[in-house]
Amino acid sequence: MDTLSRKIILAITGASGSIYAFKLLGRLHEIMAPLEEIAVIFSDTGREIWKSEIGSEFHNEGTAKEYDNTSYLAPFASGSSQYDTMIICPASMGTTGRIANGTSDDLIARTADVMLKERRRLIIVPRETPYNLIHIDNMKKLTLAGAIICPASPSFYSNPKTIDNLVMTVVDRIIDLAGFDNNGFRWMTNG
Repeated sequence: MDTLSRKIILAITGASGSIYAFKLLGRLHEIMAPLEEIAVIFSDTGREIWKSEIGSEFHNEGTAKEYDNTSYLAPFASGSSQYDTMIICPASMGTTGRIANGTSDDLIARTADVMLKERRRLIIVPRETPYNLIHIDNMKKLTLAGAIICPASPSFYSNPKTIDNLVMTVVDRIIDLAGFDNNGFRWMTNG
């Protein structure tokens, strides 16, 4: 896949787990540079959680460009844009529910709606436990509509030694699902 022409969107919502988005951005810059653009959108709560969990404000780096979640004046709010993948990481159940039910009340939900209607890749990384039936039904709707649900459930078969190693088991899976070349751990092929 030609990585130089890839444009992706990363939405960061108010679920706990900002470290997944933080590490994902780092990995994208590391393995994909120069990517044409990584559009970043924060929900209001997502920004608060990021600051609390990461310990600093978000700073644009490399090809990352931040967009205002309250404005629809972003290029990817339209199906005519050339953005091919949207990752919502971490995804709150509120955002997941709004997308599943067609409520495009902010840029994150509108962009997810565009990705679904244009049959483009939408990866939703919920960070919630346990799930109630409403969560499950919403994730089922999204799966049937073409989204990929990738719960932030770390794996242990790589024998991670640190929190970062554990987080990267999820990040590497997201990278794979987004269709990027990735040299992360593979079951029964590494070690």
